[in-house]
Amino acid sequence: MKILIIGGTGTISSEISRQLQRDGHELTLLNRGNKKDSAPKGAELLCGDYHKVEEMEALLVGRKFDVVANFIAFKLEDVQRDYGLFKDITKQYVFVSTASAYQKPSVNVVVNESTPLSNPYWQYSRDKIACEEWLMERFREGGFPLTIVRPSHTYGNKSVPTAIHGGASWAVIKRIQEGKPVLIHGDGSSLWTLTHNTDFANGFIGLLSNPHAIGQAVQITSDESLSWTQIYEIIARKLGVKLNPCYVTSQQVIKLGKQVGYDFEGGLLGDKSVSVIFDNSKLKRLVPGFMATMRFDQGVSRTIDYILENPKYQHEDPDFDKFCDMVADKISGLMSS
Repeated sequence: MKILIIGGTGTISSEISRQLQRDGHELTLLNRGNKKDSAPKGAELLCGDYHKVEEMEALLVGRKFDVVANFIAFKLEDVQRDYGLFKDITKQYVFVSTASAYQKPSVNVVVNESTPLSNPYWQYSRDKIACEEWLMERFREGGFPLTIVRPSHTYGNKSVPTAIHGGASWAVIKRIQEGKPVLIHGDGSSLWTLTHNTDFANGFIGLLSNPHAIGQAVQITSDESLSWTQIYEIIARKLGVKLNPCYVTSQQVIKLGKQVGYDFEGGLLGDKSVSVIFDNSKLKRLVPGFMATMRFDQGVSRTIDYILENPKYQHEDPDFDKFCDMVADKISGLMSS
């Protein structure tokens, strides 16, 4: 296949790019070129500002692709621009949306592609919904060869998945290592699904140049569901320490976060505080044989090993550390009063 990936160096797209290049596809990445080291060897790299139409038109002159996949379209104007750029030069356009677009609060804990799209808590999700709806109209009205993909919480080597964090997850990992209180929303019993990027890539690639995927929205996740307490306990066990959890309601952490400049509302009320179990039956019909094989304990073990071996991913965050201490002190005071 001849494939253009817009982005291609992020947590999800870098693994997809790696696997496509490994399998011998003709791969082109279009991005600013700031992360050239993350691009797979042998892939063509087009460097430019994706938001400038004239610049993109110049880069794309004379080119045609079997697949164009966009990992960095977040606003309606992004997909409208893509439609103009790619409608005549690709056989399939893949829009990477988000599973956080699903209805919140959730009516049914089991989510599939027919679950309504509605998220009053997170503008990011509402923007993705608007993109999906506009693109689907183009498919229905003119046959635009669209496939929508909805990832949930997908992780790779460079960041440990956590629910409440500042700029990076390392501050949470360090708190776990040091036995400090670790903020967990609610009572830690809500269910969550974490997908390793290698599993996600396998499902995603199976949808490319797949005629049955045209006009479809497809979610790609693991089938493993864990409570947030279990997730943090697995991380602590890998680090060889005992977890010191500090349970705090989502409303409390949102309120306290706003006082010091953190916005946790979308990520919690619009996503992680809601128990979700994903039904991947549709993906498995479209990609026969697909199965997510990386258990979270296995995947996060790889991630932690990689971060501990590469200090450049150990980003200190003293402001977030102070915030966690402040919340833990407040919760401790409430419990003792």
